[in-house]
Amino acid sequence: MSSLEQRNGPVRTPVFELAVLSDVGTNRDNNEDSCGHLIDGDNSVVFAVADGVGGYEGGEVASAMAIEVTLEAYRESPAAWGPAKRLQRAVQRANIEIHNRALTVPELRRMATTLSAAAISDGVLYAAHIGDCRIYLVRHGRIQQITKDHTVVAERVRMGLMSASRARTHPERSALSRSLGHDLIVSLDRITLPLLQDDRLIMCSDGLYNVLEDREIEREIHQLEAEAACQHLVGVANERGTADNLTVAVFTMKGPTNAVAVRSGWQAWVAGIFSRGRQGR
Repeated sequence: MSSLEQRNGPVRTPVFELAVLSDVGTNRDNNEDSCGHLIDGDNSVVFAVADGVGGYEGGEVASAMAIEVTLEAYRESPAAWGPAKRLQRAVQRANIEIHNRALTVPELRRMATTLSAAAISDGVLYAAHIGDCRIYLVRHGRIQQITKDHTVVAERVRMGLMSASRARTHPERSALSRSLGHDLIVSLDRITLPLLQDDRLIMCSDGLYNVLEDREIEREIHQLEAEAACQHLVGVANERGTADNLTVAVFTMKGPTNAVAVRSGWQAWVAGIFSRGRQGR
């Protein structure tokens, strides 16, 4: 799905490129992943990926609600709040609606979902994240995960109790420690990050990264436009026989940004995540 269109007509001079794609995969009858986007102007876009849990119907309902409510709430919120507050409030509203739905419909009582959502406005990324979908930043040909996986296994890795290589194949690697809809009040990870021209963001569910390593993801789509990149990643994952649904969003900052004026602290933070990535290899 290409996102170079506004609700009220085509974007005349887009400064970004975005595509999102979800696929049932090779081993499932239904798709519990969901994705969506909202074009908010030439320099502003919101997109999100969710991976539902809670049984055959519950997972589908939870992930679809997460995307629909988040985008709707963001669109309806006052622009004066700013992207970070608008996104946080939108995700919190989605959490409450999913939680309440699970309480009132017995068949959906176990449903919940992961959610990674990004609002990019005037060259700055504002993200809200819970669960184990991922957001990667690709800068100058190098890829680094900028979100944390909220899983029991990932927490053990961060505590030094398990190696990253062991975690990748651990049978309980998908057991969530946090999710949307499980509790009335949800704890979100929030990220604010200025982008540079040609930066690329890749947002995906675990159906993709469980069969493609990080460097492979970047290498497979290095020369591809966003829509072709999404299609190619889904195709490669299916060729490898991914056991799960898979969803991917690819965003590229095509135009110049004001990141040169950003405080050095942000530059150090970005340099730090790439440095940690090198040390972990």
